[in-house]
Amino acid sequence: MTQDTIPIAGQPALVGAAAGVDTDVEQNILLTGVDTVMNWARSSSLWPTMFGLACCAMEMIATATPRYDISRFGAEIFRASPRQADLMIVSGTCTWKMAPAIRRIWLQMPEPKWAISMGGCAIMGGPFAYGYSVLPGVNLIVPVDVYVPGCPPRPESLLTGLIMLQNKIMDAKVTGQRERPEPDGDFSRYLPPDDPIRRELESLFPPYPPFEASESVL
Repeated sequence: MTQDTIPIAGQPALVGAAAGVDTDVEQNILLTGVDTVMNWARSSSLWPTMFGLACCAMEMIATATPRYDISRFGAEIFRASPRQADLMIVSGTCTWKMAPAIRRIWLQMPEPKWAISMGGCAIMGGPFAYGYSVLPGVNLIVPVDVYVPGCPPRPESLLTGLIMLQNKIMDAKVTGQRERPEPDGDFSRYLPPDDPIRRELESLFPPYPPFEASESVL
């Protein structure tokens, strides 16, 4: 039996050119929804920001080396501009002084965007959890989709977190609603009212203050 005479499943056997055309068409048609295609494309082409804070950044960099090869998952294009990125990997210790900068980078990233909290320091402060200068969890300033624990987590752990994030993106709804909690911008538990960092952070949460022409953009 030649290729031209292979019967199409569920249909009577055809011969000649008609069978070849019908078989080719049957094998190259995929029926699905537009949202499914969009989610597949987004999950397969994540562009992380070229951004690291502390020792976890070394492990993040290692995932791009040939041994681990993050490009296998379509996330190897680290962008230096947040306006061209859709994934923030917060890798390392986040201090209060650095928090406004991280929040600004997050606001500059276009929607839809996602965040991975990598390492114990980014998740809850790590060994500096009770220090006055360290943010007790980056989820206070950006909505986190996936947490990758460890001190520091190995590249395999980050790749596992990336796969978990891709699965979440594949299951995203058309409405764009996420299961991640959004930060509320309330820092009264951590900083005094007249603290300049607190005032700067609160200005980066809605309702945003009116923009003045003399001020610099985000």
